[in-house]
Amino acid sequence: MNQMLQEPEVQSQPQTVEAGHVPDVPERPPAPVHPRFVKPQRVAFVQSSWHRDVVEECRIAFLEEIEVRHIARAQVDLFEVPGSFEIPLHAQLLAKTRRYTAIVAAGLVVDGGIYRHEFVADTVIKALMDVQLRTEVPVFSAVLTPQQFHDSAVHHEFFRKHFVIKGVEVAEACANTLHSLERLRGQVAAGIVG
Repeated sequence: MNQMLQEPEVQSQPQTVEAGHVPDVPERPPAPVHPRFVKPQRVAFVQSSWHRDVVEECRIAFLEEIEVRHIARAQVDLFEVPGSFEIPLHAQLLAKTRRYTAIVAAGLVVDGGIYRHEFVADTVIKALMDVQLRTEVPVFSAVLTPQQFHDSAVHHEFFRKHFVIKGVEVAEACANTLHSLERLRGQVAAGIVG
């Protein structure tokens, strides 16, 4: 026996607004309140110029989100390097200045068909991790390696939107980590953590 499932019919009833009665409108949730820093923060943002039109979306979104999280745009220094492969050395030199409390890297490593792009991406990520462990300056990566990237309008638009998301995410990770490190250093200074 073959039966078709049918959704029950729901009759919509016209809503009337009585004089003087305002229908209930759901309120917007309150904007999140982000904690403020005890000490001023300074961030270096290192961006690859390869596929600049795509990668810059990360920088723009990062700058907007980091301001919401109480690091002023004036406290973020921007640097541009030719490609993602050049980011780690730049990050290391910036970290050694001790001017920055965090460094953010953004780039796009694509499969050009000549070399294995996974090798470049792995090398960059490992080198950025090495920089933060050697210098104790946190380094955040928005260096992306898509499985497939074609030089087409559709892919450019998709990855531009994706880099906006990554910019917000890396700003959130940066601010949260800086708050965590600020608390930890305060506890160490107070002798709570030894």
